[in-house]
Amino acid sequence: MNSVKSVLFKSSMVVATICLIFACSRNPVTGKKEVSFMSENQEIALGAESDPQIVAAYGLFENDQIQNFIDEKGQEMAAISHRPHLTYSFKVLDSPVVNAFALPGGYVYFTRGILAHFNNEAEFAGVLGHEIGHVTARHSAKQYRNQILSQIGLMGGMIFSEKFRQFANEASTGMQLLLLKNGRAAESESDELGVLYSTKIGYDSHNMANFFGTLKRLQEDSGQSIPTFLSTHPDPGNRYEDVHALSDKAQETWPKESLKTNRNEYLRMIDGMIVGEDPKQGFVEENVFYHPELLFSFEVPQSWRLNNTPSAVQMAPEGGKALLTMTLAPEKTLNDAQSSIITNFKLTVVEQSTQRINGLNALSMISTQTTQGQNGQSQSIRIYTTLIEHGGLIYVFHGMSSPEDFRNYFTTFKRSINSFAKLTDQSKINKQPDVLKIVTIPSDMTHAEAMRRFNMNTSQSQQLEILNGMRSDTPLKAGSLLKTLAKGKN
Repeated sequence: MNSVKSVLFKSSMVVATICLIFACSRNPVTGKKEVSFMSENQEIALGAESDPQIVAAYGLFENDQIQNFIDEKGQEMAAISHRPHLTYSFKVLDSPVVNAFALPGGYVYFTRGILAHFNNEAEFAGVLGHEIGHVTARHSAKQYRNQILSQIGLMGGMIFSEKFRQFANEASTGMQLLLLKNGRAAESESDELGVLYSTKIGYDSHNMANFFGTLKRLQEDSGQSIPTFLSTHPDPGNRYEDVHALSDKAQETWPKESLKTNRNEYLRMIDGMIVGEDPKQGFVEENVFYHPELLFSFEVPQSWRLNNTPSAVQMAPEGGKALLTMTLAPEKTLNDAQSSIITNFKLTVVEQSTQRINGLNALSMISTQTTQGQNGQSQSIRIYTTLIEHGGLIYVFHGMSSPEDFRNYFTTFKRSINSFAKLTDQSKINKQPDVLKIVTIPSDMTHAEAMRRFNMNTSQSQQLEILNGMRSDTPLKAGSLLKTLAKGKN
């Protein structure tokens, strides 16, 4: 025990020295002094640097009414937050994923996926307050600080104690769990701030708790079950109870009759919003990826997962031993694009050839990329690259794996790439997205009866129970508004 105390004392001395070197700042939310390795200007710079990358990865959802609403409520809430002096930015991302997140310095994002699942302004306001809370409580800066301090502690122990070195792996795992707990603590603090901020601008924050009920159902519907202890975010079910309790407390000194929900206003605003994938951005049917706007298609390797973003299509098998990507080259010719790729990625070309793929000019090469690993040893990957000219653009496929696995995946890479072809099937080109259609309930009925009344099939009815935050037997009053699904225009 004495040796352990000695190690901890010496490690704490290292940390104390670091605290003298770096600034101790006062947290805007708690008012407590804390060590900070990131200044406010650095937070702002980090957010400003990352914002264009986020927009490029997801794309913006083009809807002036919704964007104006997000910005208006965001600026109103930012003004009453703990850091009103920051310049806040609020954006809607064109992604079906149900998500909202914030970057340091005041950058806040909502996906159209999460907006489609809100059922009133109060639900939105609670999540808005939660994300602004991450900014005002400097959670990103804290995470950066904790990572540095944990590394200092581990390095100190390894320097001073032979016995500590024997348990370095276990200590590292324990520290990761500690930081994970800190992550959940940050989420809980942001929930509390979400209640506070949304209440301050006049919304009933109990609705924020109701939305966590929706998140829990989405989690269960997707088959995900994340243990509370090992989840960065607290369990949605626990958050439901906690936020209701926080709301009760926040509203003790607030005139409840003045708190608004604004269900009808919100539903009318999102009428016509795309739900799920937008076909014009590309979609998969029966293991074929179609792009109606750029007019091409190609086969997706069987059982491989696909991630489609505005900047790239990525495919990988379970286990992650290979990766197949497709991007656009900025160059205008195949040869210029090839030269740029070789130079930029420092490739050593093993072989290359020109060919025709389904009537399109193409150029292929096999190359090796060697980089320096963290341990100082060189690491290599083998890459099968094919560039295809179509519609005035250069499409670049990279099939990558370790040199040892490359032979096993080469045929799969080649089959998928060589299936690239012009898209002429009008049923794929004109495929329409699912959109929200807000309807008025004609008479008192249950949610299940409303689904039959508006001709929703079984799959749609199940999806709409979650989208509406209801159950099949939830009673509906005549004249109330409800989400249904329809086919929109592409």
